Amino acid sequence: MATAPKVAGTCYCKVDGDQLEIKSDSGIEATMFDTTREPVMGQSGVAGLKEMAITPSVKGTFIVTPNFPIDKLNTATDMTITTEFINGKTYTLSGAFRVGDSTFKSDSGEVELEFNGIKGIWA
Repeated sequence: MATAPKVAGTCYCKVDGDQLEIKSDSGIEATMFDTTREPVMGQSGVAGLKEMAITPSVKGTFIVTPNFPIDKLNTATDMTITTEFINGKTYTLSGAFRVGDSTFKSDSGEVELEFNGIKGIWA
């Protein structure tokens, strides 16, 4: 009997080697590609395409545990974010820094974080 492949579910996220606790029902989002494309329209239809770079990023909801690296996340501008997905894929974001507002929610013990970086690599 064949076993169905694991394609979604458990994943792990580390910031400079320190593992963060991911909220169980939220998961992690990582930029899949490094460019976006859109058509360039002429009077007779699509004349070609426009390609633009996308900012490499990782975002998710994390549980703020007693050893949560608040100071590092607040000040660091050259982190390495490594995310391992259950499907066997790994996304590494280098030159990473936290972007946007991050608000701690006391009723759930969580914070939403987004990281942008210089380079994102899938392996």
